Amino acid sequence: MKARVFSGVQPTGQLHIGNYLGALKNWAEIQANYESIFCIVDLHAVTTYQKPEELRTKIRETAALFLAAGIDPDISSIMVQSAVSGHAELAWLLTCVTPLGWLERMTQFKAKAAAQETIGDGILQYPVLMAADILLYQASIVPVGEDQSQHLELTRDLAQRFNSMYGETFVMPATKLPAVGARIMGLDDPTQKMSKSTTGAGHAIGLLDEPKAIQKKIARATTDSNPGVDVENMGPGIANLFTIAQACDTGVTKERVAGMRYGDFKKLVADAVIARLEPIQKRYREVTAEPGYLDTILERGRQHVTPLAEETVRRVKQAMGIYTR
Repeated sequence: MKARVFSGVQPTGQLHIGNYLGALKNWAEIQANYESIFCIVDLHAVTTYQKPEELRTKIRETAALFLAAGIDPDISSIMVQSAVSGHAELAWLLTCVTPLGWLERMTQFKAKAAAQETIGDGILQYPVLMAADILLYQASIVPVGEDQSQHLELTRDLAQRFNSMYGETFVMPATKLPAVGARIMGLDDPTQKMSKSTTGAGHAIGLLDEPKAIQKKIARATTDSNPGVDVENMGPGIANLFTIAQACDTGVTKERVAGMRYGDFKKLVADAVIARLEPIQKRYREVTAEPGYLDTILERGRQHVTPLAEETVRRVKQAMGIYTR
């Protein structure tokens, strides 16, 4: 019996090359080795205000990009978080066993709390919902980026705490990170991770960006004061561009780029990115042009995972002494 893998992406902002190289590409490569569930986590998205029509559009766009990036619906379940009520139900049950101090120590919560005068309770509870997403399907493998490692550790702590309080109920999840491209940084600031929430025009390469836009963004990417690529002492900007190029094209090696002038190097990076994204964009257009196809795939995913979710919620309720039919 295959181990189960679960991961998800918020349907907000624009999916970019960092999402692809850090997550989607990895998912496509490992999906056949596991019972794979890939989720569009719209309940996480609404921890901050989203325009309703825009959110609806982004949910479908994200699903289409999952497919375009190589997630095979005949192998993997692609589903929307809010379509399975067990996510919210289990999140509440886990909230009741989560010490407040655990949540207040979370790095992302502290950063967001410091940046805003007031924040919604959903930001505090975000890691519990993430834990519920994973534990709901008894996932043993969770391919997340490095920035989510603290949240995954909380998931493991919650699983252990619940199992200790109520008996063995949850599988203990582990991480699995891609070897290359796990952390892609912003083109405009290579000390910060590329983010969907950053709106600067030169920050990220969108998966649906046209070739000219990609060339322009990479041409303007931050480098350093050296005249060419020093492979033994790469600054953060050059190192980031090299990581992107290498993850898009394994033929890009240090030996190949050593001493290359930045203009030529950036052209090489842009060519590698454009070539990698071309089939993704072609497949995206095909997927979105077929009426009803996305709805069929999402409904199939929902139907497949719902029994798994319902069984976990039933077991948790039974362990806690809550009424079950």
